[in-house]
Amino acid sequence: AGGEGPLRAPLRALLRAANALLLQRRYRAALAVIKGFRNGAVYGAKIRAPHALVMTFLFKSGSLREKLRSIAQATYTHSRNLAYFVFTYKGLMAAQSRLQGKKIPFHSFLAACIGGWLVFGENNPINSQIIMYLLSRILFGLSRLAVEKGYIPQPRQDPFPLLAALVWGTVLWLFEYHRETLQPSLQSSMTYLYEDSEVWHDLSDFLIYNKRTDSK
Repeated sequence: AGGEGPLRAPLRALLRAANALLLQRRYRAALAVIKGFRNGAVYGAKIRAPHALVMTFLFKSGSLREKLRSIAQATYTHSRNLAYFVFTYKGLMAAQSRLQGKKIPFHSFLAACIGGWLVFGENNPINSQIIMYLLSRILFGLSRLAVEKGYIPQPRQDPFPLLAALVWGTVLWLFEYHRETLQPSLQSSMTYLYEDSEVWHDLSDFLIYNKRTDSK
């Protein structure tokens, strides 16, 4: 135990120096970019890993090793892209604020547009899911903003039931008659719900399994 003292002292000094650096206001913008990269990577992994795990084991075929590789790849891609985007966005925000001497709303839009183009511009399944997720939230947000600013009148009744009816009516019509227009993961989910439920051979694939695993 006595020999650990000489090792601990430099580590404590290094920790104090690092903490002092983190409290320096002149480095705050650069440090925020670095922490943004860290948070983007962690959040992307937290979001994608469970989703990829469920979707892979529910709908994808292949060996266990192939499934685990697919989960790891999807998690890595989501985590990396989100980290790169946050890093780019916060870096551009800091640069614009420094150049103009203040922060204005357009800075956010421009920085995010550039980051979106550079990081999420490739049309692949991961990016597509993220963009569609954001698009639905944007439509809700813009609708609320339009009411708040008085551009459209406040609805007398809650419009959500009508919206729910139109969304479900449209998506099932597309699934039944224009399936190729829907995202593959949504096609898989709807096939499981609405088509696989019409096929069975005995009690095993009626209640226990979705599909028979034998060749009978």
